[in-house]
Amino acid sequence: MKITRLLGILSFGVAIGPAFPVSAAENPGVVEPAPIEGAPGDFTFAAVVGRAEALANKDFEPDRPELPAYLADLDYDHYRDIRFDRDESLWREDGLPFQMQLFPRGFLFKDRVTINVIEDGVAQPLPFRHDLFDYGKNEVPDEMPSDLGFAGLRLLYPINQDAVFDEVAVFLGASYFRAVSKGANYGITARGLAIDTGLPTKEEFPVFREFWVRKPAQDAVDIRLYALLDSESASGAYSFLIRPGIETVIDVKAHIFMRQSVQKLGIAPLTSMFFHGENSDRFVDDFRPEVHDSDGLLVENGTGERIWRPLVNPLRLHVSDFAAENPKAFGLLQRDRDFRNYQDLEAHYHNRPSALIEPVGDWGKGVVELVEIPSNAERYDNIVAYWMPERQPEAGDTWRLEYRLRFGKDLESGLMGGRVKATRIGASGTDILDPSRRKFVMDFIGESLAQLDPETEIEAMVTSTTGELSKPIAQPNPETQGWRLFFELEPEGKEPADLRAFLRHGHDVLSETWSFRWVRE
Repeated sequence: MKITRLLGILSFGVAIGPAFPVSAAENPGVVEPAPIEGAPGDFTFAAVVGRAEALANKDFEPDRPELPAYLADLDYDHYRDIRFDRDESLWREDGLPFQMQLFPRGFLFKDRVTINVIEDGVAQPLPFRHDLFDYGKNEVPDEMPSDLGFAGLRLLYPINQDAVFDEVAVFLGASYFRAVSKGANYGITARGLAIDTGLPTKEEFPVFREFWVRKPAQDAVDIRLYALLDSESASGAYSFLIRPGIETVIDVKAHIFMRQSVQKLGIAPLTSMFFHGENSDRFVDDFRPEVHDSDGLLVENGTGERIWRPLVNPLRLHVSDFAAENPKAFGLLQRDRDFRNYQDLEAHYHNRPSALIEPVGDWGKGVVELVEIPSNAERYDNIVAYWMPERQPEAGDTWRLEYRLRFGKDLESGLMGGRVKATRIGASGTDILDPSRRKFVMDFIGESLAQLDPETEIEAMVTSTTGELSKPIAQPNPETQGWRLFFELEPEGKEPADLRAFLRHGHDVLSETWSFRWVRE
């Protein structure tokens, strides 16, 4: 279930409707009208919805024609040596604010992806041309089949300097896509859909098999593209409106049609990497104190409670569910921005973006599920988070939903309340020779906490499902302008302990809820 981290290393409103299924069996012939976008006669999202629905009524047939050996047999280094010719970037000669480049098929990218450009309301496919790419040291013929197609696309925009077009978004491999905000490096990845993730059975990876990209206007600050998703169990139509900036924001609309039932349907999935961090309580032979793209999962449920779960790299698969009926937000964040805690001059983990999903409209009953996969190297994405509906999706169901996806370095800049800056775990201070008893230390920061008098009586509220807790202590931390909470846990044999903690003053809750599952491994 490990996912090789390819995207980074290859890189140089109003709701549509509630996110509940509409059963074809219960409503024969009834399909909610698709939203209309664009001028009359223009190519619209409705056209993509129609394509997705038509696909769902047929057996799945991947678009994966056999590749010539000189592309199919490439290893990572040889594939990476193939570069798109920047002089061929779409809209470069037009002087438009966005440019687009393409990826070749080859190596792990076997699926043929059709790329269309919408101009003056008409969609036209981009033909494959041999001279679009510089093949580096690869030995390839002067002529290639004209129907090879592409593997994906990248979008460029002057996000950092007015005269320099930097990469801001990439769609490459299955239904993976990622984006960066101003001044950030690539890190966390989003996906169109996750199916049967974290199960002992094989995970299904839907594919974006076709894109339609609208040619941007001369003064455009955003760019829209549509995508057609397909897999054994589902098809889907997606609309993406991308606005690069200090935060790069992607507004997503999706219509998902189920071909067959699945055990898990992961909506708005995010994929990241956590190798080790300050909360890792086992030795990792690494000169770097921390190695991760994200350090925690944030869930803001329908009641407004904010839950923070620090990530771990477990020895065995961990799957955790957080009840989230009509969730307000969830995401994988990189809160730690201090280079001294990473010491990596190449990967720049302190500069990786966070990603936050903000649902539009009511999504109904469900859970945010966190899957943490054991990993022995940082090259694997081993963290997955998504929203999962309460009812198991069945063949014939249609799901319609909308959400906003925000990429940025500080997505919580306006948050006043207390939030967890760091979690540390170690041996008990009372008996360091007793490895079973564990000490937990959390630092809470936030403007509201910084304004408190250090003499304020702050109460630490801590619970555990198993084991015995010491009396929790909360004390001011002048180094962070926040408060530190610590306690010890005496485990109950090998039983896992689900821990929760927050700060309060009288009846006032001062912080988010820290949540952690401690497992003896």
